[in-house]
Amino acid sequence: MEHISRRVQALSVSQTLAMAQKSRELKEQGIDVISLSLGEPDFNTPDDIKEAAKKAIDDNYSFYPPVPGYGDLRQAIANKFREENGLDYSPEQIIVSAGGKHTLINILISVVDPGDEVILLAPYWVSYLDHVTFSEGKPVIIQTTIDSDFKVTPEQLEAAITPRTRVLIFNSPSNPTGMVYTRDEMAGLVRVLEKYPEVIIISDEIYEHITFSGEHISLATFSSITDRVVTVNGVSKGYAMTGWRIGYMGAPLWLAKACNKLQGQFTSGVCSIAQRAALAAVTSKSDARVKMREAFLRRRDLICRLLDEIPGLKVRVPQGAFYVMPDISNFVGMSYNGKTMRNADDITFFILEEARVAVVSGSAFGADNCIRISYATSDERITEAVKRIREALGKLA
Repeated sequence: MEHISRRVQALSVSQTLAMAQKSRELKEQGIDVISLSLGEPDFNTPDDIKEAAKKAIDDNYSFYPPVPGYGDLRQAIANKFREENGLDYSPEQIIVSAGGKHTLINILISVVDPGDEVILLAPYWVSYLDHVTFSEGKPVIIQTTIDSDFKVTPEQLEAAITPRTRVLIFNSPSNPTGMVYTRDEMAGLVRVLEKYPEVIIISDEIYEHITFSGEHISLATFSSITDRVVTVNGVSKGYAMTGWRIGYMGAPLWLAKACNKLQGQFTSGVCSIAQRAALAAVTSKSDARVKMREAFLRRRDLICRLLDEIPGLKVRVPQGAFYVMPDISNFVGMSYNGKTMRNADDITFFILEEARVAVVSGSAFGADNCIRISYATSDERITEAVKRIREALGKLA
């Protein structure tokens, strides 16, 4: 007899991973598909980091590591937080996990009780919603639009907070929009949060090293809320290490202890070799990170210029990460070959079928009028992909 728990039945399949799988299947059939769906840098991990991993193997880092991470790695992360972000976390407040997803679900399971409300700012990262529901929390979604640069206002935030609010998840630079909150914009939200000391704030800063205008600002630098901000980061995006699966948090000590306890029962410490590579990453003096950021900036300017030339498509220039999120509302209701585009899902599959370009529907991110495009690929592929999208959308009437 087959029996799947309600918890797992309620989970949705990640649309980003599903679209990536669909792209791979078409490629295996010999179809030339350009995939702009996954949030993955197309660069190789820098050589100094790879060498550190090879040395770790030779040095026999093959035994169980400490549950929260090796002591020298946690110290290095604490140093990174202090030097790069102006945050004062001790090594005991650092927990190393198997990627940002693992870090986030550890936090939510540790602080959310059934029925507790968790505020999400839409468009939100695809897994936030399922993490909240799996933790038996109640998602409270604040909608934004492209006209507001996909940013929430203090008034919207205040209206969403209730006596049941337990957590706010904040993400800047944003996946999926690429938008970055300014210090003044963050200060406005902080003034609201100061009134609600029971609310825990998760600040997802995984894209901090891919910021194109101004400096990255960590939410925990606002002293009035520092003691209840959990700063989430990792090496995947900034160091082209998605497959190494290393994320980490800086948290209030009570919460770090809870996550350590939870991780000890579910996964124990994460891969020893990957941890040694992560140590090399967070202490690296190479310019690889800067070069990657420069490439992403060039690609951003290219894709935004090309997308802006498509009639009917509404585009805002992102200030960070490597995504752009055009509004496709003008194409909803249009048809081609007897098929009407009812929503972003239909348009996403139309683009895959007609243009052979894989993007992700905004519905995965709580933004039904948008699509997410990753420009973490070459200039040539970007140019060809947008050309195909323009030709496909031009068929709709």
